Amino acid sequence: MESRDPLDVQGAWQAMQRAVRNDGPFGLAHYAIAAVDIALWDLRARLEGVALAGLLGRVREAIPAYASGGFTSLSVAELRGQLAGWVERGFRMVKMKVGRDPSADPDRVRQARAAIGDGPSLFVDANGAYDALRALELAERYAEHDVSWYEEPVSSDDLDGLCVLRERVSPGMEVAAGEYGTDVPYFERMLDAVDVLQADVTRCGGVTGMLRVDGLCTARDRPLSAHCAPQASAHVCCALESAVHLEYFHDHARIEGMLFDGALEPVEGELRPDDSRPGLGIELRRADARRWAA
Repeated sequence: MESRDPLDVQGAWQAMQRAVRNDGPFGLAHYAIAAVDIALWDLRARLEGVALAGLLGRVREAIPAYASGGFTSLSVAELRGQLAGWVERGFRMVKMKVGRDPSADPDRVRQARAAIGDGPSLFVDANGAYDALRALELAERYAEHDVSWYEEPVSSDDLDGLCVLRERVSPGMEVAAGEYGTDVPYFERMLDAVDVLQADVTRCGGVTGMLRVDGLCTARDRPLSAHCAPQASAHVCCALESAVHLEYFHDHARIEGMLFDGALEPVEGELRPDDSRPGLGIELRRADARRWAA
């Protein structure tokens, strides 16, 4: 029997892309397209009566998540407590920020490793704060503490710098970037500069955009990691062949839990979309949200 297609989401996505093509590849218009696209995929899955992950074609039941926070504004004691707390909750990967004070970063990384022990993976995110020379110097210091993920060691616009880092850091350390991408050409260029490509479902064109990025990564045999938005990212990543994990950013997860019924909770460091709840599986708690209305 031919399947029913109650909503041409990808056709709508293409129409929205055409409508803003003269506005340039970045900006709020593309983020708005992502929001509408996610909403349309959610609606289509609800019309079908299935979870979004199932509608997209599930290739895994759950997706590993790394706990993310560890801001540079935290004291060392706060940093240690936050990261250790995530490990106690079952996360096998945790991420901290570096870059505000490069002279203090190696010791903060050392303290972080001491707090979580030898087993969990330790990720660092510089948000493009270093130049290539400083980033390479610090990569050697971070390798001493078994840092396995080096996110945006230089600006994501510095593809040459990323390439240098990728070629020269410790073999056990992956260079990652891509969270600001909004179109396919951006991600195609980024593939040569990173070990792991990042994409944000709320920026790259929504679910449809993520499917296209997955196609690029699969063709180039490059892993994909989803940036933030854990609820939407979990559903999408469970249907993406190249996805290896997603970012469980603590502020995003906190807000989702505050405002929505059905927000996913990590179990042993993984997020598993609920097949019994259609679409994204969440319902806005309007009474709770009303207090934040302008």
